[in-house]
Amino acid sequence: VQLQASGGGLVQAGASLRLSCAASGRTFGSVYMGWFRQAPGKEREFVAAISRGGITTRYADSVLGRFAISRDNSKDTMYLQMNNLKPEDTAVYYCAADTSFISSTTSSVDFWGKGTQVTVSS
Repeated sequence: VQLQASGGGLVQAGASLRLSCAASGRTFGSVYMGWFRQAPGKEREFVAAISRGGITTRYADSVLGRFAISRDNSKDTMYLQMNNLKPEDTAVYYCAADTSFISSTTSSVDFWGKGTQVTVSS
């Protein structure tokens, strides 16, 4: 699976952004998807995940209630709606795909996309 994330940018605290992750190379609906992020000087961390059919979702505690993950299997695309952004959300955001459900305990994934930078100013 080839993944390409987009939609990042520079916003002020409290603003919203929607990230997209376009997939190709494999039946999109056959893979579990997720978002991770990596802030400068920190390790990559789990943000959100979604099941193949889009029914089941999981979130990191730090984004619960502010971010929403979704997918459109007819468009081979996953989304991350980010609301009420905070400066601590500043990071490079990566989309990921795996043949197993992605979670906060996932140590590795099968496929990574190139990241998109999100910068939130205070």
